[in-house]
Amino acid sequence: MAHHSTSTLNRFKRIEGQVRGVAQMVADDRYCIDILTQIQAVKAALAKAESEILKNHAACCVAEAIGSGDPAEQRAKFDELVELFERVKR
Repeated sequence: MAHHSTSTLNRFKRIEGQVRGVAQMVADDRYCIDILTQIQAVKAALAKAESEILKNHAACCVAEAIGSGDPAEQRAKFDELVELFERVKR
């Protein structure tokens, strides 16, 4: 079950605009360092969105699994997080 806020959606809309801006900078043959600086800003914005969604997942989905008292559901949520972190390490 997803519980995503309007602020998260707005964050992705801003990131979308940033990415379009970077593409335009490339099309305009702008200075490489300026483009790289903007790419770093996009990556930071994505990291913040990722963190927000992960915190939401822990606060809602994981908390609901814990509250359910269902060991299978709890294990499934735990396994999802472990798999996510393993993919990040690759």
